[in-house]
Amino acid sequence: MITRRDFLKTAAIGGTGLAAMGLVGCSSSDSSSSTTESTSSESSSTESTSSESSSSEETTTSASTNPITDYVDYQTTANEMEEFVIHHSQQAKDLQVLVNMISSLVASDSNGNLVSSIAETWEANDDATVWTFHLRDDVTWVDVNGNEMAQLTAWDFVAGLEWVLNAAKNGAANVSMPEEMLEGAEEYYNLTAEMDTTEAAALAWNNDTFLDTVGITVEDDYTLVYTMKASKPYFDTVCTYACMFPIAPDLVSSMTAEEYLAIGNTTMWYCGPYIMTEYIQGNEKILEANSSWFGLDTNTTFNSVTIKMVDSADVAWTLYQAGEIDRCTLSESILATITEGTEYYDYLCESRPAKYSYQFYFNYHRHDDDGNPDDNWNKAAANEAFRLSWYYGLDLINYYKRTNAVNPLKCENNFFTMKGLVSTSDGKDYTDLVAEGLDLKDYDGENMRRLNPELAEQYKEEAIEELTAQGVTFPVEINYFIPAGNQTSLDSANVLADCFSASLGDDYVTLNIGTYVSSMNQEVRNLKRGGMYGSGWGADYGDPVNFLSQYVVESDNAYYSEYYTLINDFYGEDAAEPYNQELIDTFSEFSEMVWEADAISDDLDARYQGFAEAEIFMLKHGLTIPSYYDITWQLTKSNDYSKANSLYGIYGNYYYVNWETNTDGYTTADYAEFEAAAN
Repeated sequence: MITRRDFLKTAAIGGTGLAAMGLVGCSSSDSSSSTTESTSSESSSTESTSSESSSSEETTTSASTNPITDYVDYQTTANEMEEFVIHHSQQAKDLQVLVNMISSLVASDSNGNLVSSIAETWEANDDATVWTFHLRDDVTWVDVNGNEMAQLTAWDFVAGLEWVLNAAKNGAANVSMPEEMLEGAEEYYNLTAEMDTTEAAALAWNNDTFLDTVGITVEDDYTLVYTMKASKPYFDTVCTYACMFPIAPDLVSSMTAEEYLAIGNTTMWYCGPYIMTEYIQGNEKILEANSSWFGLDTNTTFNSVTIKMVDSADVAWTLYQAGEIDRCTLSESILATITEGTEYYDYLCESRPAKYSYQFYFNYHRHDDDGNPDDNWNKAAANEAFRLSWYYGLDLINYYKRTNAVNPLKCENNFFTMKGLVSTSDGKDYTDLVAEGLDLKDYDGENMRRLNPELAEQYKEEAIEELTAQGVTFPVEINYFIPAGNQTSLDSANVLADCFSASLGDDYVTLNIGTYVSSMNQEVRNLKRGGMYGSGWGADYGDPVNFLSQYVVESDNAYYSEYYTLINDFYGEDAAEPYNQELIDTFSEFSEMVWEADAISDDLDARYQGFAEAEIFMLKHGLTIPSYYDITWQLTKSNDYSKANSLYGIYGNYYYVNWETNTDGYTTADYAEFEAAAN
């Protein structure tokens, strides 16, 4: 038996080791809770351009002696699905479920490698400007009752891409990747955006304009060819993201665009491993194995997966103890209770790192509850010294303990891009390039690497002087929102408030904790009410541009610029008056650096260096504040290291295929072995 002292000692050593290794890829809501199930959009080189040696989706894991046949999972109510159209959603809470119901050209295995799915093989030409995918001929669409509705062919990917690129059908959702990469995609999107909305929405999925304009060609029913604008050596990784999934032409043709956007589990068609036979919003959803799924010959699924919706991690803990769910993430207080001595002590398992890089984002154009611009906050957020006082002064260790009380510094994040996404030709992680330009301290096992109290105080004094001259009053109020009634989120938000108080002073900033009832988007974000947001981004594909392009200006495809920071409000014909021209100039320069790096396609090392310089510039100007990585403690009957694990795309820990499980639960020792084997 592992004693509590041995456990904590071993875990602490592991934390130091992982932190040291950190020196050598859709949005996920923070909800002010590191133990709320954070799920939002993995280590892979983008140099490979051929799948000739790719394996199938099958992964090799040791068989459990007591496997689970009907798995019961959970999510918090803050992460309930909002829609069923995989091409339209940009939220992990939707995509992590939908990926179980619709298959794509390629998938990811437990080691983060691309493996075959609907495409059996694929290859690129020498300069990676033309990609060819050879499809299986045994893929079928079924309805919610399992009735076969249609055969899937290469044309279904044409239908999917037309939907994404048609502005009247899909808006601007998920259009950025194909628009930037595929020949003619931008032209078609602009054409539909300029057309009469009704006319554009009525265009058939296979209309001549689309087929003649966009770089997608069907050589035969099972051979699909994509033509790039320029060399895209990572394009196959893009095919794990929602924008490249298929649509059943017969289904989409039978509805108006508005009707299709409103489909639910009973009206959609399925070609993936599961069918959602029950959906009770805010309560539970049931996925049953799709007996017609093409992958059953080489993959394993559960008979069923039930996903229960709960208010908090504390509720999940209660359900786990009662045997009603098969895993639970542990809050700081529950972990402390278990380590004091319970029957679950030997079953404490540290999770595999989630793929999201979490940040604190400034809203540069906040409005108050009456809809008027909040000048006091907006002037402060636009001031670089104010932002840098946070960057160098905000000590988040106690906040990290909400996620990982044993190894809090494992959760420290100092980058915008997720580490492990890509590496240089000599094996150096991309984030190492960023670290070299940030003058980060070495890990000492006790303090955050970027903390510099003296420098933070200098920036604080500078900010107070400059902002007072502009009429700003102190303390500056930070409006921060969490789901109402979620005690775990409230506890974490209170800890965060204490971090601000202890690090920066109550005379300087105050965290105001507000709540929303059912939708952060509808009740807060769309109304511009938040001053600061916590959110994580997971890469859609294997290249740093997918992170950094979410923050450029003058692009309605830049997710964070458009929906969180609102920096785009200060650009364009109807631009708002900027609160600080320096901020606008800084964002413009950063954006230019991103696009200059993106133009480099013939030398990946030079490309990554260019992105690293842009990211260094971003962070040194405090345009975002990196917050944490999601590495939690849990009780679980499933082996994280057997699950799909990719730092890009939508295949991940909630893709219920090829899981190793054990009805008795896994132990600390089991997970130590799994981690050692994976490394």
